[in-house]
Amino acid sequence: MNEYDQYNPYGEGGGQRPPRKNIFRKGTFANKLLKVAAIAAVFGLVAGAVFQGSSYAIAKLTGGSVDGAVEASGMSKGSALDATAVSTATTVKDVSDIVENVMPSIVAVTNISYKEYRNFFGATQRYENSSAGSGIIVSQDNEYLYIATNNHVVTDSESITITFCDETAAPGTVKGTYSTADLAVVAVELSDIGEETMEKIRVATIGNSEELEVGSSAVVIGNALGYGQSVTTGVISALDRQVEMEDENGTVLTDHLIQTDAAVNPGNSGGALLNMNGEVIGIVSAKYADTEVEGMGYAIPITSAEDIIETLITKETVSEEDASYFGVSGMDVTSALAEEYHMPTGVYILRVASNSGAAKAGLEKGDVITSFNGRNVASMEEISNMMQYLPAGTTVEVTVAKADDDYELEDIEVTLTKKN
Repeated sequence: MNEYDQYNPYGEGGGQRPPRKNIFRKGTFANKLLKVAAIAAVFGLVAGAVFQGSSYAIAKLTGGSVDGAVEASGMSKGSALDATAVSTATTVKDVSDIVENVMPSIVAVTNISYKEYRNFFGATQRYENSSAGSGIIVSQDNEYLYIATNNHVVTDSESITITFCDETAAPGTVKGTYSTADLAVVAVELSDIGEETMEKIRVATIGNSEELEVGSSAVVIGNALGYGQSVTTGVISALDRQVEMEDENGTVLTDHLIQTDAAVNPGNSGGALLNMNGEVIGIVSAKYADTEVEGMGYAIPITSAEDIIETLITKETVSEEDASYFGVSGMDVTSALAEEYHMPTGVYILRVASNSGAAKAGLEKGDVITSFNGRNVASMEEISNMMQYLPAGTTVEVTVAKADDDYELEDIEVTLTKKN
């Protein structure tokens, strides 16, 4: 038995524990190790003080900030440019309050249309086609609830059904369309909406898309894939993005859109692009989505769409008897054509009908119409869309780039004649 076996901490056996050996006594390995650690600590303190003093001296000599001199990254040393400012932005992780507030203003739009096909034997058969989209409640009067959506969502509709946030549904009718901007308004009679639903739904708050900044957070709400309302988040990837697409008639249209990396899928068309205040800043258009890329969704800026939507809601189309006639036929000048032939974008006049309002005002073949009735135009269809609200006898202001004056812009008043 050794000396430790005789020790009992409870006093039994009478043994006492011998004194503990000092492993840090002079000459031991531990003592030498302790000295090395102490020397290293002293060296670290001295080196830190020297570095701090050097940084302070450099900052004083250069006139810079003492704190900045200490915190600056090694990659910034010697740069003549100012470092980027430290952002206070935070990652958006929870948008549940935005969704709770905005969801009552978002609806699902179901469009039933019919298409005719020839079968193998040459006989024509008619098939029902159902498509799903989204919409935003933007206005209400004493008789109707008005819903903004995309034109392609309601194209060729035989019947339209609007489904609200509480899953109740009501029939809708197309109040007006503006195909060039891919916008439409659907009206729902208040008498077709139940009282409980009226208590739950809301009119969306409209924001200002001109105040957007690239990199700011964004939310998309819509009826993705027709499965019901869903939410995606992302950022504003680009502003005023020029996108060219063909419409249903094969006409190439150019739109200036908001780009976002928030997921946009079929069915999201007509849904809302929102800022962090829960304001609508864009109307989503899934028709611009490309299956070959990801993270590139587009929306029509609400500031440019608002005037069109208001026109579709408040103005009535004129009757056939009062319909007006402009007297111009033309072709669209896309950005590519404008660059190639050194002319502005707009409508290139191919022909001016004699005795028409356009002829009497001095419009000529070769001129390019850039604005009609106070609104910039890029296609003949845009002009036709506006004319359906203008009766014969209306005087409109037309901005024309004159071909015989090196395409200098000129404002001309044209009085629309009666359509024969």
